[in-house]
Amino acid sequence: MITRLSSLFLRTLREDPADAEVPSHKLLVRAGYVRRAAPGVYSWLPLGLRTLRKIEGVVRDEMDAMGAQELLFPALLPREPYELTNRWTEYGDDLFRLKDRKGADMLLGPTHEEMFTTTVKSMFSSYKDFPVTLYQIQTKYRDEARPRAGILRGREFVMKDSYSFDMTDAGLEESYAKHRATYQRVFDRVGIRYEICKATSGAMGGSASEEFLAYSDNGEDTFVISSAGDYAANVEAVVTVAPEPQPIEGLPDAVEHDTPRAETIDALVAWANAQGVTVEGRQVSAADTLKCMVLKVDDPRLTDDDGAPVGPRLTGILIPGDRELDEKRLEASLAPATFELASEEDFARTDFLVKGYVGPRALAANGVTVYADPRVVDGTSWIAGADAHERHVVGLVAGRDFVVDGFVEAAEVREGDPSPSGNGTVKLARGIELGHIFQLGRKYTKAMDVQILDEGGKRAVPTMGSYGIGVSRMMAVVAEQRHDDKGLVWPVAIAPYQVHVVVANKDAAALQAGEDIAAELDSAGLEVLFDDRPKMSPGVKFKDAELLGMPFIVILGRSFADGIVELRIRGGETLEVASADIVAKVRELVAAG
Repeated sequence: MITRLSSLFLRTLREDPADAEVPSHKLLVRAGYVRRAAPGVYSWLPLGLRTLRKIEGVVRDEMDAMGAQELLFPALLPREPYELTNRWTEYGDDLFRLKDRKGADMLLGPTHEEMFTTTVKSMFSSYKDFPVTLYQIQTKYRDEARPRAGILRGREFVMKDSYSFDMTDAGLEESYAKHRATYQRVFDRVGIRYEICKATSGAMGGSASEEFLAYSDNGEDTFVISSAGDYAANVEAVVTVAPEPQPIEGLPDAVEHDTPRAETIDALVAWANAQGVTVEGRQVSAADTLKCMVLKVDDPRLTDDDGAPVGPRLTGILIPGDRELDEKRLEASLAPATFELASEEDFARTDFLVKGYVGPRALAANGVTVYADPRVVDGTSWIAGADAHERHVVGLVAGRDFVVDGFVEAAEVREGDPSPSGNGTVKLARGIELGHIFQLGRKYTKAMDVQILDEGGKRAVPTMGSYGIGVSRMMAVVAEQRHDDKGLVWPVAIAPYQVHVVVANKDAAALQAGEDIAAELDSAGLEVLFDDRPKMSPGVKFKDAELLGMPFIVILGRSFADGIVELRIRGGETLEVASADIVAKVRELVAAG
């Protein structure tokens, strides 16, 4: 069926919306694909809904092909299953909570691990029922503190979430590998440039975890790729290449120095070079100094003798002075613990903390846990705070003058760092998360007491995998990657229509010819958008066609009198095609994708 612009529920805009910051947000609103209903909440207009449904279709095709079975849970959920896994509390302010008329606590589903798990528990009892993989494509809700970038980061979004249930760890690995390959087929079909990156599991728990990150300068995620092409990871998951421990014997003793007005690393390096201090015969650089960051860390796993949480505790973090603290990496390293930087009040009431001159020795002497960057290995020598005003210690040796309680990934990752793969160095890129796959293990099946009879007739707990794709986000990602200064450039697989027919002449003969070509294209099985607006100028029609972004635009202009139509490949070349051949040519291009 031909869709006519004269009757399509559509209004394009010439100006960007005032709150739009990124290209996808600007263009999807201007082109009439979505419209803002509230902060982080968008209505899907006819063109946008067609593209969304096509993306859902690609996802559904590939999930069905791998043997997964589709179901659909409610978005309005009871509190009780989320209490069992403690996520009613852990989700914090991100969870939309409400009460029904009887006062019962309910929530709008942010994700559905609990529902999948309880459903499998209620229906399956034997190992013969496994493995099983279930999925849904459904609207999710998260009360983002700062919803931004249109449908890229909203409070209501469409997601495909699937879960595998296996009786063995080997089965989980097989299910994980199937999902990984399926995701690759989905993103390849949609035409997205992406990397599969090692990731942290965070609050989801489990072991293996990978993210599918789409390249985008506007992405919120930073990831690294190896110059050798054999490694990619979200920066939060990058493992620092640590040096080998060095011999301690024979190293000179640590010496304290007066260091006036040397509260910053730059000032400390300037003092060292002015005083002729050297490290292994060379001038001191920031990399020879040690930052000692003081935090308050709250670990929910730590309780007192009565079982009550111990609450926030002072903790030291040591990183090389030439690196900045990366709070996201530190957060991932400490999870499920949370942290905040020590305040002025914390320094004021703690006599062994001297702001600007904190070192590891006083922290350890006062029972404060100290974690270090992996580069701070035994035998390495540092310039660090001496725990006294305007004093530092030179030649402080790890493993001799101080000992740490463990290592954390807290320092920034920089372009040119050694690749964790052992080959080459890393490059930094920005990306948008498209999907995330986890080997969850038995976290949820244990919490919800899923007991299955195994082959020996004994009770066993199945293991799970969790796999998500941002379906509505994928649409925004394509718009981010595929646009130009004129508008959207949709790939054939998810374009609302495959071909857009534009009549540039206002005379009745040209309009009738446009009707005929649109009808022929439709009869050939192509999806046709026909700009039949008789009073609209050719310039406006062209601008709308480019803004809307259909893959192929057929234009009946001045050359049509000579039997020639113009075929614009959106984002590519323009061809002149005999009107008699236009249907065959468009079919050929659509088939090629």
